[in-house]
Amino acid sequence: MTERNGSGEALRTEGLTKAFGGVVALDGASVAFRHGQVNALIGPNGSGKTTFFNCVTGMIRADGGRTTYRGRDITRSTPHAIAHAGVGRTFQLCRVFPRMSALDNVLAAVRPAGLLGQLRGAHGRAEVDRARSWLTRLGIEHLADVEARNMSWGQQKLLELAGVLMSDPETVLLDEPAGGVNPALLDRIGGLVRELNAEGRTFVIVEHNMDLVMSISDHIVVFDRGRPIAEGPPSVIRSDERVLGAYLGV
Repeated sequence: MTERNGSGEALRTEGLTKAFGGVVALDGASVAFRHGQVNALIGPNGSGKTTFFNCVTGMIRADGGRTTYRGRDITRSTPHAIAHAGVGRTFQLCRVFPRMSALDNVLAAVRPAGLLGQLRGAHGRAEVDRARSWLTRLGIEHLADVEARNMSWGQQKLLELAGVLMSDPETVLLDEPAGGVNPALLDRIGGLVRELNAEGRTFVIVEHNMDLVMSISDHIVVFDRGRPIAEGPPSVIRSDERVLGAYLGV
């Protein structure tokens, strides 16, 4: 893992907007996520959370507004450039190669070293060892030779995360890591996030499981109708009337 440095903001948006036809998904969203912390982005279905992730990671182009990462403008950057800047990302629906083994899935996250290696599609021993170490860290080393399609949904979630971590991102965006995951794996994911954060990685997590969010987050931003309506530590968000209104209609 590379050395982490600095403090303050990791990711900031100013007036971020995105509409799909007549549906406004992001409505001038201005928000900041803190470097070195576990940040959460929560809100009702349709509040713009995944669209926000897609815009800030370059998967789709925002209609307006500005995004900066560690003070650098990435508004018009490509997904590859944003990843190279240090931002990794998982998806709500796992993006793994179903007919490839778990080990090959993790190795696919990095290019083989050297021109000859790239031509042959071969990875060096150091990369293979590092891939295996991530599988071990995430508790799925016993599945190294198993095709991803034969793994459970929760195991695929862990596999996707292993692939993201293989590129050594400074900041990791997780889109619903608890979705469809059994309680045992959910505890593992929560513990891993906290461990990796303690080692220096920043997290921004989109999640509906409030028990998980409240237990691992340092800072929470709440979206409703494409814009932030509240932010703060879990102790503040739990009792915020605007948050209760967005979720419960009260």
